[in-house]
Amino acid sequence: MSNLTLIVCLLVVMAMAYQLGMVRSRKVATINPVQRMHSRPQHYGMMVALWAVLPAFFILVIWNLLAPDVIAALVQQSLPPEIQSQDAQAVAVTLRRIANLAANFGIVAEAADWELAAAAYMQQLQHSSGLMLTALMAAIAAAGLTFSYFKIAPQRRARHQVERVVKAVLVICSTIAILTTIGIVLSMVTETLKFFSFIKPTDFFFGTTWNPRFSTTGATDQGSFGLLPLLSGTMMIAVIALLVAIPLGLMVAIYLAEYAPAKLRNTVKPVIEVLAGIPTIVYGFFALVTVGPFLSDLGQTLGLTIRATSALTAGVVMGIMIIPFISSLSDDIITQVPKALRDGSLGLGATKSETIRKVVLPAALPGIVGAVLLAASRAIGETMIVVLAAGNAPALTANPFEAVSTVTVTIVNQLTGDNDFASPQSLVAFALGLTLFVITLLLNIIALVIVRKYREQYE
Repeated sequence: MSNLTLIVCLLVVMAMAYQLGMVRSRKVATINPVQRMHSRPQHYGMMVALWAVLPAFFILVIWNLLAPDVIAALVQQSLPPEIQSQDAQAVAVTLRRIANLAANFGIVAEAADWELAAAAYMQQLQHSSGLMLTALMAAIAAAGLTFSYFKIAPQRRARHQVERVVKAVLVICSTIAILTTIGIVLSMVTETLKFFSFIKPTDFFFGTTWNPRFSTTGATDQGSFGLLPLLSGTMMIAVIALLVAIPLGLMVAIYLAEYAPAKLRNTVKPVIEVLAGIPTIVYGFFALVTVGPFLSDLGQTLGLTIRATSALTAGVVMGIMIIPFISSLSDDIITQVPKALRDGSLGLGATKSETIRKVVLPAALPGIVGAVLLAASRAIGETMIVVLAAGNAPALTANPFEAVSTVTVTIVNQLTGDNDFASPQSLVAFALGLTLFVITLLLNIIALVIVRKYREQYE
């Protein structure tokens, strides 16, 4: 059986064990009506289900970690002596060819007889391994189900056992998330340090020219890796996007929170939030086909030279994309301002607009600023819109009508194609990624500090 089939079978067994545990607990409760059951039937059902599934699942995980190496070692021992005497890399390549043959994948050149025999032997081992795993999991699941089923008793603390298992699962998930983040950061830092062994940090952070030459690591001239053109293009597009999104998003939030009827608000807000769910590639195509030519024609009408692929095009479309981030968060923050503040302002003779400007918005300002900074970090990290709409011209310019490039686009370019990952032309992508990570992290930290320091607490 495949792993997916085994997992589906475990889920079926889990559902059956849950029902059996619940029925058994109710039966025990009726047999001993004097002694009260410690836990509810659901807890006993979940206890039986966990005993039936978790040990078998651990066996599945451990088996999948160890079985491939064991099978590869057995297949390697069956190879001809002249093949086994080769270096480790050549043997690994041979084993990959045999694995492809065993999986019925295509290989380069015609397979030798000994390769076909080894592939058949690998298929046999994999089949036997699958049968052994299925039988072992079935035996362990049956033993766990039987053991927990007959252990159901009034004094059995099933709820405590289930809660301990749930707590352990939550701890494991949290640990995986933390370790994944640490691993990503460490991998970027490691590759960035390798990059700085080729290029000086000062040339990278303060260079004004971006012109990497795709050459081997032994070449004397590796090109120019100046970050400032990419950083300026990134910031320019992000600023344009915020100039579009902040007024529109804030006005939408104010209208929905203060003026719109409840029925209209409940209809319009989800529609606006749909913008956040549209794939960014769709926004990029929209910018390339519609917005870019429109801005170019508008520039000709006004006597301006606006390229169809420019910072302005990417910024306008990106601003449309991040409107829901600002409008939705700001709307939630404005609605949390107590009605007593509004009533007090209106009672003193202020108009509704004056109440909004001088009472509601100042009270909600820290949250609104936090929403804007979160939207800014989203704009800085955007890729697909900029790939299609910005023009990919890494030039240090302040003209929004010209083509520019950003950090994210350059990362895509440097890691696309058949490049040597030990060369600075590829390693620079990790340095750019680490720089972008630090920028967005600082923006998020600033947003959290502003919200926590200046937010208003209301009873």
